[in-house]
Amino acid sequence: MNAAAWIFCSCLAWVLWVIAGYPLWLALRAHFWSRPPRSGPFEPAITAVIPVHNGVQFLGAKLASVLSSDYPPDKLNILILSDGSDDGTDDLAADFANQFPDRIRLLRLARAGKAATLNVALAEASSDVLLLTDVRQRLDPSCVRLLAETLHDPQVGVVSGHLLILAGESSGEANVGLYWRYESWIRKNLSLTDSLLGATGPIYAIRRNLAHSLPEGCLLDDVWLPMQAVLSGYRSVWNERAVAWDCPTGLPEEFIRKVRTQAGVFQLLWQLPGLFSSRNRVRWPFFVLKLGRLLMPEILLLCLFVSFWLPAPLRGFIVAAQLLFYALAMLDVFVPEADHLKRATAPLRAFVVLLAAALFAVAIFFTRPEKLWKQSRVRAPRHKPPAP
Repeated sequence: MNAAAWIFCSCLAWVLWVIAGYPLWLALRAHFWSRPPRSGPFEPAITAVIPVHNGVQFLGAKLASVLSSDYPPDKLNILILSDGSDDGTDDLAADFANQFPDRIRLLRLARAGKAATLNVALAEASSDVLLLTDVRQRLDPSCVRLLAETLHDPQVGVVSGHLLILAGESSGEANVGLYWRYESWIRKNLSLTDSLLGATGPIYAIRRNLAHSLPEGCLLDDVWLPMQAVLSGYRSVWNERAVAWDCPTGLPEEFIRKVRTQAGVFQLLWQLPGLFSSRNRVRWPFFVLKLGRLLMPEILLLCLFVSFWLPAPLRGFIVAAQLLFYALAMLDVFVPEADHLKRATAPLRAFVVLLAAALFAVAIFFTRPEKLWKQSRVRAPRHKPPAP
């Protein structure tokens, strides 16, 4: 084989390892060497921290879901931090606070971003456990109790809930949901073998003494905070039964979210100096599953580039196969939802959109982090969460 063939095969092998090989290896390890946390009765004082910017359309349902939790009311309070909202969020939150003065507290803040808002919460909340949750996702009644019971294990410092996406109506929403199920499978196996590479952002609990102030402009609070616990010797685990429900999102919204989260991975390289030190037990999974995905667009572009120097006749076949792959992904925009071809083009388009998001994540080197925060636009789902 010539040099181009060696480069092509090496790049392709790495892509297959990141997408399928390593996740399958994790599943194998989880099957034979599982370390599930020791759950048990545990009812610490919990503060549900809800940072929100212009979330009036979701706040009422969110607060209702937390208030109806199967958890002692005197041990679960809510801290709402309005990050410069101007859409009626403050008024609605104030109404709830007036109805439940012993359980709900509202802090009105000037617009400063999520990291700064969470730092205010860390200074204000004194409960044993902080439940960090976003405004859009509704909690299952048993969610808080199950998260608390997982913290019964003294080795567990952080526990994530299981985010379920309600059924979408378009192929784009369906494929975003499919991707999230793939992510959840990986998280489950990471949790069983040791620790997650962060937490499920919209719903996770952390011991208060492990929650340190976030660096300015931090994009991935749901990685930075849990990794502090992991670097301190604790585990960050996942409870599949602690469910929160989210609205379906389309590819444009997922692209915007992925640009931010992938840019956040770049940011962590200088915000978490111990990331690849011996203190970090999950440094290898982080390298494969975070950095490996982050660099995948460049690796695939290198695959395409060197393909033109492969030996004939293999060259023509491999170049044509790659060009066809990307052409079908772009064609999906014009394929009607009812067309059978959509079953092939829609997943390819979703994959390419995620690749493009990773490629655009280099924006973190050229712009301020707050520029990468965009308000997610979601459609109210046709299907409601199942009754408890």
